[in-house]
Amino acid sequence: MNDKPSAAADRIDAIESAYEFMLAYAAQGRRGTEGGPSDEVRAYLEGFRDALSGLAAACTAAIGEGGEGAKAFDRFRPTLERDAEETAAAIGLVLAQPAISSQMIDNLNASVHVRTLLTDLFLIDGVLPKPGAL
Repeated sequence: MNDKPSAAADRIDAIESAYEFMLAYAAQGRRGTEGGPSDEVRAYLEGFRDALSGLAAACTAAIGEGGEGAKAFDRFRPTLERDAEETAAAIGLVLAQPAISSQMIDNLNASVHVRTLLTDLFLIDGVLPKPGAL
């Protein structure tokens, strides 16, 4: 079995898990100074940011070389790289704050950068080869 698809899939799963946690955190009304979940949101944000680094390369490796799918992804790759970079910058801004409030996470969730990246990932997840598939 080829492990390359899982590298991209694992990154996408980490990003989607972080986003789901961020949605729940945003609804809690936290000031970010309480510890507990506010420390946890920081860990999720770090995981999100880490998954963005090399995301396009992992997707390229998963899709493989040659064929129309690979050619089409080559044209899409700069878009994914730009969206990942812009999302990472927004996450970095939040991580630089001493306290991460629910309102800050709600604003990050609503950011066009995060939403655009998630839409990219929904599209890519649908075209990545699935492990064990022929």
